[in-house]
Amino acid sequence: MKFRPLHDRVVVRRLSAEEKTSGGIIIPDTAQEKPMEGEVMAAGPGARNEAGQLVSLDVKAGDRVLFGKWSGTEVKIDGEELLIMKESDIMGIIEATAAKKKAA
Repeated sequence: MKFRPLHDRVVVRRLSAEEKTSGGIIIPDTAQEKPMEGEVMAAGPGARNEAGQLVSLDVKAGDRVLFGKWSGTEVKIDGEELLIMKESDIMGIIEATAAKKKAA
C-alpha cells in the first residue's frame, strides 16, 4: 500500500463478518452488519500536544482493534476498501496473547 496517514490518523481494514449464526443459519450479505473489528494497516506519526511536542500513537500496523460502528471514512486504495479514522475513534486493541491464555 502506498498511503501514509498524517498526524493521529490510522488506516484500518475491516475483518470479515460472521456469515453464519451459532445455529448454522447463513446470513445474506444484505442483512449483515459491518464488523466493528479491524486490523491497522498504517498509522500516522502522532499528534502534537499544547507544547508542540509530537506524541506518538498507541496503535501500530498489525494491531487488531475495535472501533465504533460509524467511525472513520470509507476509502478505496489499490482496489481495497479501507477506513481512515483518528486514533480517538479506536476503542481498544485486541490482545491475542491474553485470549490464548484464557483458553488454555
